[in-house]
Amino acid sequence: MNIRLIEGLGIPPDPMQDERDRTARDAALGALGALPAPDPRDAVGYRSAGRTLVIGPRADALPWAERLAAMVPVTVLLLDGDADEDTPRLFPVFAARALVLTGWLGAFDATWQAPGTAPHQARFDLVLDLGASPQIATHQRPHGYHAPGPDHVARQAAVDALANMVGDFEKPTYFAYKERLCAHGRNRKTGCNACVEVCSAGAIAGAGDLVAVNPYLCAGCGACTTVCPTGALAYAYPDAPHTGTRIKALLGAYAQAGGQDPVLLVHGADGAALLDALDAQGAVPGRVLPLGVHHTASTGIDLWLAALAWGAAGVAVLMTDAEAPQYAAALDEQMAIAQAIMTGLGYAGPHVQLLRVTDADALALGLRHAPRGAVPARPAGFNAAADKRNTLDYALDHLLREAPQQVDEIALPAGSPFGALAVDAGKCSLCMACVGACPASALQDGQNAPQLRFIEKNCVQCGLCAATCPEDAIGLVPRLSFRETRKQPVVLNETQPFHCIRCDKPFGTLRMVESMLARLAGHPAFAGHLDRMRMCGDCRVIDMMTPADEETIHQAHELRRR
Repeated sequence: MNIRLIEGLGIPPDPMQDERDRTARDAALGALGALPAPDPRDAVGYRSAGRTLVIGPRADALPWAERLAAMVPVTVLLLDGDADEDTPRLFPVFAARALVLTGWLGAFDATWQAPGTAPHQARFDLVLDLGASPQIATHQRPHGYHAPGPDHVARQAAVDALANMVGDFEKPTYFAYKERLCAHGRNRKTGCNACVEVCSAGAIAGAGDLVAVNPYLCAGCGACTTVCPTGALAYAYPDAPHTGTRIKALLGAYAQAGGQDPVLLVHGADGAALLDALDAQGAVPGRVLPLGVHHTASTGIDLWLAALAWGAAGVAVLMTDAEAPQYAAALDEQMAIAQAIMTGLGYAGPHVQLLRVTDADALALGLRHAPRGAVPARPAGFNAAADKRNTLDYALDHLLREAPQQVDEIALPAGSPFGALAVDAGKCSLCMACVGACPASALQDGQNAPQLRFIEKNCVQCGLCAATCPEDAIGLVPRLSFRETRKQPVVLNETQPFHCIRCDKPFGTLRMVESMLARLAGHPAFAGHLDRMRMCGDCRVIDMMTPADEETIHQAHELRRR
């Protein structure tokens, strides 16, 4: 048994209240069932003619290929020995070395080389991988790829599944990507890489300053949207407003029916089986409100805080060993942030719980310690927005308004999507490289003044400014500020402008000019003409085009002084 949770109060239930809570839960589940299904989304299509590649050692691959060959076209790649070309077979057999396999249902590309031959390449619709190590090692395997391991029953189930994967198939496009919000990179500098690192299907990769999501590999887990600080990646099927409506309806109906201290239990298909087994024993506390989702990694801090604002005494997320380990780590980090906010606002907790269980008994133990935190005296009335940051703003505004204690700021763990910047004014040259790198418009220049300004409400702590700064003058300060100044531009650094020695127009700062002089003094373009570094761009061009026997820079400067 492996339970990872933030311990609840463990209060023994009052039998009478538990019975009332069960009645209220029935009413809540009825209200949930009456809601319409999510709006349909664009679909991703697959086409399979059944061309199946069987990979493995001879003793395993050939017998299972014989079974499959009666149902679909088969090709075998043997990972040991030769192909025995003289042996008559109903399907081609190759000896494979240096095998590389990529793709998805209907589009698997295999490249291999047999001893003494040129490389071979072919495309297949389906793959049965019986090798000791899977050729595609991602936790979430592509549709059409089966690596069942050595178990005979699992292999037979894989063969049966492959035989039925002939025809046209489709699945929803689970995500929506807004490039303008993406904090992955700027100017070849990498900032936020959270979605790439958390994806268990290998569906997300860096693509310059943006990311590219392969919809054919995407399994719809939604973990990328949970860890995305800006909302550039959003869960689209179902979208956040739909899930928010379900949560709000569930909590509202429960409260109206007289239920107390509700805990929202988010679970997927694997968790549902455990929950059903426990429910059959009558061992699910009445205040536990189950919310089934496509995948537990698809909900995060925005919907959790919204649920707490709507009256949930806690949010529990149920995971089994079937989910990727990086999903549990990501949810754990998100829960640490959520709990820090609730604790910082003075709400007695705990409020969040991550359950990793493998059987009903472990689940029962976890639910007996389900969180029972303090909640706002009045539940919020807002609805979840399509934009993640907007939902967070709504939830935080309500939680602050109803908070037991009013605070100016809350310190948060590293990696939080809120925070400030610490700028070393002694190092900062006001080059404004950070302004150009910021994807959230949190950093701004002073327009006509040499100033670096910052709007804390916009900052997502992606770190692009720190990675871009040539002077290493910027540090991240994860925190949540409730000061009014968080919405207004504040000056982080400023200095007096430097004026062009030719036209007197301000074009930079003294520190910036001195830095350029120090760095470019030996550059051949400026050898003998260092005064050009003290000119604005227009005057520098004019000076470069002026013949040497005409008026010099210093002469022009003297004429202006007279």
